[in-house]
Amino acid sequence: MLLDGESWREVFDSFERDAWRFEAQPTYTMPKEAESLAGFLRGGARPDGHNTRWHQRVKSYVAAGKQIGRVRVVRRPLTDYQRYQFAWGIPGNIEAAEDIRVLDVTNEDYGLPLTGQDWWMFDDSRIVHLNFRPDGTQVNRELAEGPSISDYQHWRDICLAHAVPFDQYLSRGSR
Repeated sequence: MLLDGESWREVFDSFERDAWRFEAQPTYTMPKEAESLAGFLRGGARPDGHNTRWHQRVKSYVAAGKQIGRVRVVRRPLTDYQRYQFAWGIPGNIEAAEDIRVLDVTNEDYGLPLTGQDWWMFDDSRIVHLNFRPDGTQVNRELAEGPSISDYQHWRDICLAHAVPFDQYLSRGSR
């Protein structure tokens, strides 16, 4: 089942305990970020209020006793988008209480499905695929019908076993 607009928001906001994302695209081509990304690449300062709506959502989930996190999969050298995300996006998400870890697959893929598809897992019971074109443009979001949840749990567990907290990744000088 494809999820657009309000249906996506309803599925996302209905999680009860935890939401976790497998985030593996080297670049996300998102029209609403184009100006911000261009500013970053020009060496500009991060605008006040950058990503505020997401931060407010994360804070509301955490205040309700829910957990939200992701593992950001990368290969070195980082893409311009990943450098932008690491400098302007992720720090604010962490301040809002999102648990973000980094898994560097430059030398090892850990048996993960690095296929061009990201996904969210909600409450260990629902999977939503995020489908992308090779340029990082999202094609659609799709509530997976009948996936083997145990496969996704296994991949999540591999990610969490090998990923490091964002700040630790940065302190290693891996940018």
